[in-house]
Amino acid sequence: MTISIILLLTAYATGCSQQPGRNIDDNEYGETVNLIYYTIGEPDKDLKLVNDKINEIMARKIGVTITYIKIGWQEYEDRLNTLISAGTPFDIAFAPNYANTAMRGAWLRLNDYLTSLGKDLYDTIDPTFWQGLQMNDGGIYGVPTNKELAVRDHWMYPASIINKYDIDITEYDTLESLEPLLRMVQENEPAYIPMELDRDSHNFFALYGYEYIVNNKVPLMVKSLDANAKVVNIFETKEARQVLDTLRRYYKEGFINEDAALREPGGLKRGDKVFWKSSGGGPISETTWSKDRGYKVVSNPVTPSVVTTESVRGGIMAVNANTKHPIACIKFLNLLNTDPEIRNLFNYGIEGVHYTLSEQGQAIPIPGKDSQGDPIPDAPASYAGVQYTQGNWFILKTMGGDNPEPLDKWEQFRKYNAEAVQSTVLGFTPDLSKQSAQIENIEMIWKKYYPSLMTGTVDVDSILPKFNEELKQAGIEAVMKEVQKQLDAQLKASSALAASASQ
Repeated sequence: MTISIILLLTAYATGCSQQPGRNIDDNEYGETVNLIYYTIGEPDKDLKLVNDKINEIMARKIGVTITYIKIGWQEYEDRLNTLISAGTPFDIAFAPNYANTAMRGAWLRLNDYLTSLGKDLYDTIDPTFWQGLQMNDGGIYGVPTNKELAVRDHWMYPASIINKYDIDITEYDTLESLEPLLRMVQENEPAYIPMELDRDSHNFFALYGYEYIVNNKVPLMVKSLDANAKVVNIFETKEARQVLDTLRRYYKEGFINEDAALREPGGLKRGDKVFWKSSGGGPISETTWSKDRGYKVVSNPVTPSVVTTESVRGGIMAVNANTKHPIACIKFLNLLNTDPEIRNLFNYGIEGVHYTLSEQGQAIPIPGKDSQGDPIPDAPASYAGVQYTQGNWFILKTMGGDNPEPLDKWEQFRKYNAEAVQSTVLGFTPDLSKQSAQIENIEMIWKKYYPSLMTGTVDVDSILPKFNEELKQAGIEAVMKEVQKQLDAQLKASSALAASASQ
């Protein structure tokens, strides 16, 4: 009894109330906590300068600072997988492969935090995003970027060429319809590449209403609005054959860049003269694309406005399951999604250094400078956040300058989101842990054939049968059967739940 009393008094005196397995943040005791944060993007010249300013503000507001680390576009996924596999300490990361890494146990389950410390964050973000992030166990393992719900494919063109030839771009919404435009550019505007493709960035199958059901390196797809949600190998469909034949014809005609099968995604350099290029986006995306390209572009959305699992999981920040500072992580994510000062700092940098404000309160980026300190109009900025990876868009300033965004931009986004239609399979995540060997083999076959087929570089008649045969040998039919089984079960359960709720 004496020993028990001594232990009880000792625990009381030290304030020890920690529950088994729970990490306690240092800032619960008044100390500033530093979080290690990894995200995608080329490291900026002024990254440390912006990091220091972020820390100055966050230390004052929430007692948290960060070590802000950017990893280049081509290296990020491999580097993140290495960090996770090796158990390297970090706290928060951009999670491009959210579902797979969540199923590996990489990320902290956030459900309890989102109803308490992170409630402001939870309430700020459109509920459809949370629906799409929820895993099969009911867990939410990341925080989505609150942005456009439906990411539509947009076909973009230089405004100067469109105006010069008085082209109505809304008339061109199929791959086949582009042929006269591409031929006209080839003949009359030889300085321009008629059609720019790279090795893996174009999902032409979305034109027919398809979405990926595993990931974009496993060619299993369903039609988003198909009530039966039949899973298919897209490369065995008539739609795929039509796409591939058209691309092959365009490549042989010289419309497509010769290096397409080897070109890295996003490989366009500022100022490159390209007539047709595809990119995913929401309303008013051409304003950002114009700034990136260095000249004005116009764009036309060509795919349906459908909310898919892929679109809602495109910009997730996740907390390391092994973090020692879960509370500080939630405080940081909460601030990033609710506080305009910190959100704009992450996106635009420091006012007066990286941007100025117009009379309307719009952000105007300050161009890079030469060695004498004079502005270089086309030089990259010394800091630029990667907007889709870092928190709530609706508290960002709009962009000003020569091609300003509309002042009601975020109202347009809210209207756009309200009109989007949800996919039949929104939030579905197949558990393929028992098929990991087949998935790995399928992805290897994909890498072997997809870039050349989807850029028109090779003969379809000879290569497509080889592709499909090797996919079968790799086990794609067994994987497809398992995905269909799990999908049918989930749709049945969802239907039963909806019927019960309506009674």
